[in-house]
Amino acid sequence: MYQGSDVLILKDLAELAQRNNTIKDEFYDAHDIKRGLRNSNGTGVAVGLTAIGSVHGYELIDNKKTPAEGRLFYRGIDIYDIVNGFQKEGRYGYEECVYLLLFGELPSKEQMERFNKLLYCSRQLPTGFIENAVFKTPSRNLMNMLQRCTLFLYSYDENPDDSGVENLVRQSIELTARFPVIISYSYQAKAHYFDKKSLFIHPPQKNLSTAENILHMIRPDNKYTKVEAEILDLCLVLHAEHGGGNNSTFAARVVSSSETDTYSAVAAAVGSLKGPKHGSANIKVHEMVLNIKENVSNIQDKGKLKDYLLKIIKKEAFDKKGLIYGMGHAVYTSSDPRALLLKKKAFELAVEKDALDEFNLYKNIEELTVELFKDIKGEDIAISANMDLYSGLVYEMLGIPPELYTPLFAAARVASWCAHRIEQIVSDRKIIRPAYKCVSENRHYIPLAERKDITKQGCCKAV
Repeated sequence: MYQGSDVLILKDLAELAQRNNTIKDEFYDAHDIKRGLRNSNGTGVAVGLTAIGSVHGYELIDNKKTPAEGRLFYRGIDIYDIVNGFQKEGRYGYEECVYLLLFGELPSKEQMERFNKLLYCSRQLPTGFIENAVFKTPSRNLMNMLQRCTLFLYSYDENPDDSGVENLVRQSIELTARFPVIISYSYQAKAHYFDKKSLFIHPPQKNLSTAENILHMIRPDNKYTKVEAEILDLCLVLHAEHGGGNNSTFAARVVSSSETDTYSAVAAAVGSLKGPKHGSANIKVHEMVLNIKENVSNIQDKGKLKDYLLKIIKKEAFDKKGLIYGMGHAVYTSSDPRALLLKKKAFELAVEKDALDEFNLYKNIEELTVELFKDIKGEDIAISANMDLYSGLVYEMLGIPPELYTPLFAAARVASWCAHRIEQIVSDRKIIRPAYKCVSENRHYIPLAERKDITKQGCCKAV
């Protein structure tokens, strides 16, 4: 750690870095820069093609973003049809979605059985991996651990750099099978070494689904109910794919376009998903709800709850960023189909857990936020609950600790990252290389003896 004068030097350098890396807003406007790869009408800039998944949340009418009911498709199949299909038959659906995303077709019964066998065989981590990658260097942050473990798997792969489709498929199946095991063991290591709890290492079971295995591995007694496993399976299905433009999938495609190895590309996606603007939003929902409970004397009183939500919007409460977490989305406007599907199943779990008061709190947050935004911005505003609102509720009712929320997202999404990587390599061989306009002025090189200590004089100006 820095001490004494070193702290002051570091502070000066930080101020210098701040000044010389601040680009004025008017420069972006002058050069018509699509900040965040967003068009002026709020739509995303088209940068590629994909046949894997699509997200529809609005309509463009006269180049204006017009609200519409949200729709989500996996390989052209509506998510409602997928979920209703496996739920109607009383099956778990995540493995079927993995097959669909990776290979583009729904599997037959025989194909599904063979694929499940491959997944089970691939769940077994390499000899020495748990000891060397997990227990020797545990981490308080499970996403950091997952990213490190992903890169560590490269060393155990006898053919890590081969980008042929057969090898990519093998790696994709192995990563999809191993991510749930890695996050479960990483959680147990964190709970033991940092939280001083007993260490439980339960090996994955052959005849269990991915959702069942996760509950089996993270719980000390291995026990879970059918409804619990079904709703976790639904969470995995709904988190599995969300088009090529979401930040983590785009990261995987960008890195894959350089023709690097699968582990580097997937690790980059994990790093992206860790960010609070992407994969950890349901943690913010959890934190926000805890804050509401601490500050609203009667959470069943809608008037008091609405008043406090207004304070959050006005940046007077919670983290003072003016956001109701779990509400609104970059693409969806009138509705998020994932939230609607999960809300329905969450009610079923709330009945089983005798947690209807908790369910109603989240439901009231959703309804009152919509009312508040209409009061503030007018009746034409379109805002709806996104999946993070109800996934946070579901994980809480399942007793899943918050540090596992985002890793579960990663375990659900890894098959999609791999599918997009395969599509990128097969269909588009060009490295992704967008342009940045440089707005700094040209300057002369100054000999060392003639330079001034600008950290003390503060003479640097933002470009």
